[in-house]
Amino acid sequence: MNELVQYGIIPISYNIVAESLSDYNSPKDKVSRMQQQGQLIRLKKGVFVVAPEVSNKTLSKELIANHLYGPSYVSLQSALAYYGLIPERVHLMRSVTIKRARNFTTPLGEFEYLTMPAPYYSLGIRQLVFGEEYSFLISSPEKALADLIIATSGLRIQSAKAMREYLFEDLRLDFDEHENWDANILRECIENGRKRRELGFLYEVLING
Repeated sequence: MNELVQYGIIPISYNIVAESLSDYNSPKDKVSRMQQQGQLIRLKKGVFVVAPEVSNKTLSKELIANHLYGPSYVSLQSALAYYGLIPERVHLMRSVTIKRARNFTTPLGEFEYLTMPAPYYSLGIRQLVFGEEYSFLISSPEKALADLIIATSGLRIQSAKAMREYLFEDLRLDFDEHENWDANILRECIENGRKRRELGFLYEVLING
């Protein structure tokens, strides 16, 4: 079990695990036993994460989302919930990628990846660093809202008033948790993204009040 502790909560490939078990007669069988015993959690073919009971650390679904399919960053409701901007606990981890859309079902929950084109994709991404242990990519609050508006099928907002109702009543956005919205990110999203009219209303509500 000690062989796994060194990896902490960072997802690892099968090859890395097998290499650390090279002293065993059959590393492949040892990996299978570790998985059956709950020491390793299989995220997808060839990718594992050490169980928290072994690492004694809390897993980060945001970190896992980055490693499960990339390049990608956590966004939409998942980012808004992370920042405390919406009240709901989000069970589906939603991310944005430049690759084709994918969904993964894991023992840790569902992970969804939505496609956004470059250069829009690269806007408003933050890297959150946690000491020397790990880091992950997540959208800024502004980009998370822009991504959500763009990705929500059938969402057509015709005025700033309607946008305000969407943010406050539908999303139940908590403005007390974030007061200084980044106008530059919003302007770049409008310039490079789809649904420019709706994003313009978002800008008006967040920046102009």
